[in-house]
Amino acid sequence: MQLALFKTLWGHPGSVSDGALLAAEAGFQGIEAPAPQDDEELAVFRQALATHRLDFICEICTTGSYVPERHATPEQHLADLDNKIRHALPLAPRFFNVMGGCDAWPVDIHVDFFRRAKALADSHGVLCSFETHRGRSFFNPWITRDVLRALPELSITCDFSHWVVVCERLMDSEWDVITEVAEQAHHIHSRVGYDQGPQVPHPAAPEYAAALASHERCWEAIWSSQKRRSYQTSTMTPEFGPDGYLHCLPFTNAPVANLWQINQWIAERQRHHFHDWLESFPALRQANAL
Repeated sequence: MQLALFKTLWGHPGSVSDGALLAAEAGFQGIEAPAPQDDEELAVFRQALATHRLDFICEICTTGSYVPERHATPEQHLADLDNKIRHALPLAPRFFNVMGGCDAWPVDIHVDFFRRAKALADSHGVLCSFETHRGRSFFNPWITRDVLRALPELSITCDFSHWVVVCERLMDSEWDVITEVAEQAHHIHSRVGYDQGPQVPHPAAPEYAAALASHERCWEAIWSSQKRRSYQTSTMTPEFGPDGYLHCLPFTNAPVANLWQINQWIAERQRHHFHDWLESFPALRQANAL
């Protein structure tokens, strides 16, 4: 199994062509971003991917942006998903990372929505991986677990930083849930959260070492599951971002760190982490069997 890293364009200040160049120079295998809405921009995006031989993960938010339209119906979410899949198909995404649904729905509505969303993706011949995200259906560990138990064929993207801030604790306390949902994990967003926020100021800071180590244990649980499920490649997007996530100084609003440098740092660390984990995997499997 190998690790493929994707550069997020969330928080990238330049053009998609600039972003593709940065991704290629940093040794990333692709880009994760929404598909442009304009046909001309779509062509530019496709050319940037081709020029730098990059793969593409298409990001979709159903109704609204990262926070859904509060009173949008499941049917409206599904129609939006359908439209956005159709629009992005010319970019030939590896898969779609979907922030879907709404946190306010009851469990039976969540289950019905994701059953229909999976059928919709299948009708297009694409894979949708549904993200654990605040404001969305998979905003906490237990709702996610219950929906996945009802829909064992569903794939998810794990961004555990959201659950850490929702629950106000690192996910080691919910290890039974982590290992269970890992069995349906398809993709990882490697942002490090802490008990009072979805993004530490800098993952290399020693005061956040425990948070980093906790997230890395969760990512290892996913890798272990994917290895057992015969994944040839595990995909990961370092996703430290702006928009209230990046800490800024009061009064000046000056950012405390550079986003691209942070995402490069976490990418490089996870390259080494994944290599070390993979080397030790046979021993880990043997120890777990005892």
